[in-house]
Amino acid sequence: MPTKTRETSQTPDAHAATAVLHVAERLHAMNPEWVVFFREVLGVDGIVRRTFSDPEALLRFECSPQYARIREMLDSLRVRQQERPADRETQRVVTVRMPRSLHETLRAEAEQMRVSINTLCISKLMKLLDAQETRDLAGLRGGCEPTIEPAPGRERLARAR
Repeated sequence: MPTKTRETSQTPDAHAATAVLHVAERLHAMNPEWVVFFREVLGVDGIVRRTFSDPEALLRFECSPQYARIREMLDSLRVRQQERPADRETQRVVTVRMPRSLHETLRAEAEQMRVSINTLCISKLMKLLDAQETRDLAGLRGGCEPTIEPAPGRERLARAR
């Protein structure tokens, strides 16, 4: 009976794990916020789950030294972020009730743009504020008010104001 010899080359899983680790190291070197690192590396659509789509392969990867190193990088980013002085403005939360159809539309638009619904809504609010500021400035200068075309289907809303 022939004896099995131990292979010295990396298994496909080990090769993939090393490749994933290299991607994570490059991202870590850019010093992103820990949430960004988590999303891009370990999140549902991150490099780990895209590379190890099979549950058994994912489990093997999670037991690897490469995964342990990625977790260390994530922990270091979290600690760094906690130690940084708060240079950002404090956040406030606003709850908005809306029809399900509007929420689904916002969710679909956010997915298409690959941003969160929160980011999309803030962007839309900022556009409205910018448009109002433009109208205010035009009024101060005695100029005519710029016309802002309502979005399709919003004509009634614009007339109701």
